[in-house]
Amino acid sequence: MNHDLDFAPLHERMSSYVDQDILSCCSTIIMRGTDILDYKTFGYMDKDSAAPLTEDAIYRMYSNTKIVTSVALMMLFEEGKFALDDELSRYMPEFADPKVLRPDAESADDVEAATQPILIKHILSHSAGLSYGFIEPESIVDQAYAGKLNVLSDFSVDLEEFCSRAASLPLAYQPGTSWRYSVATDVCARLIEVLSGQRFDEFLKSRIFNPLGMSDTDFWVPPEKADRFITMYAPIDLLDPMKPGMVKVDDPVSGTYNSPRKLLSGGGGLVSTMGDYMTFIRAIVNNGSWQGVQLLQPQTLQLMRTNQLAPGVGVSFPMWDMPGTVFGLGFALHETLQPGEPAGAKNEYHWGGMAGTHTWMAPEAGITGMCSTQRMPGFWHPFSHEFKSLAYQIAG
Repeated sequence: MNHDLDFAPLHERMSSYVDQDILSCCSTIIMRGTDILDYKTFGYMDKDSAAPLTEDAIYRMYSNTKIVTSVALMMLFEEGKFALDDELSRYMPEFADPKVLRPDAESADDVEAATQPILIKHILSHSAGLSYGFIEPESIVDQAYAGKLNVLSDFSVDLEEFCSRAASLPLAYQPGTSWRYSVATDVCARLIEVLSGQRFDEFLKSRIFNPLGMSDTDFWVPPEKADRFITMYAPIDLLDPMKPGMVKVDDPVSGTYNSPRKLLSGGGGLVSTMGDYMTFIRAIVNNGSWQGVQLLQPQTLQLMRTNQLAPGVGVSFPMWDMPGTVFGLGFALHETLQPGEPAGAKNEYHWGGMAGTHTWMAPEAGITGMCSTQRMPGFWHPFSHEFKSLAYQIAG
């Protein structure tokens, strides 16, 4: 810990959200390089019991899983298992004949043939044209996905069946021409299975989790760890996320993570601790290596931090403002500073999860931040933005 820096304003701000009954808990880490500058927990494992949040608490990582999956796939890239410009259908034939919604489509059946194939770099950068089903529920493409796939509640199919269903759905646009958040990282997970011959969770354990000692990272929480699993809440009023009050939406003992899942979601299935995930992130910021374990070579990480989108295309969410952001291979890239942003935020690379887990790495400032809660949805609240702003002010 660094005692020359005053993190009290950050602690007070994060603690205030717990005191206001807007967050049940929050945990924050700031590192310089791989050294911890500040590590703090706020709030409770469970509001009813008022058990204090612990450093070894287990979080639903949701889309923070995507960084792990992307790194895992790029490990196979380094082994020569594929090239980024390879057609996805070379390894997954179900994607050989994609159909694309016409620009003026009025139904999911109003499609045309894709003018170009889906490439592997497209699924790593969310530019394939796939969708999710809940980002823009009024859109035709999301309505088509909602009828076939539900990564938030249906875990009854394996990755092979999941991808077979995804391949039958229309693309939102011609591959490589735009950006849309999607099930693409779940397709990456299935591609890992195809290329490695291992089930996705087995690959992650043998190649990443076990070598790094990430013993609490998995796709479910066994009974002996249930007392470390945080209760997840939602705002009492989704239309007013700053309104005090929360309702329980997933229980740590009888919830949706308490038995093994068939769907090993590469886009959002992992649970982990702050310590485990920090170990993984340390390897990323340390040129792909940590404590003698080399996940990736520095040049591969640099490639992952290189924009893969077509000229003029940026990252855009209906509910999460991300100006000046493009996308690499598994990372969002903050390419253009906005008014008022610190110089150190340029070239920041990051991603977060739906329940309020957010990780960002700022090579220009030399700092890394992790900020996690268990609030669904977590991206409708500014706490992680405020954490980042204060982190830059204090340590950047």
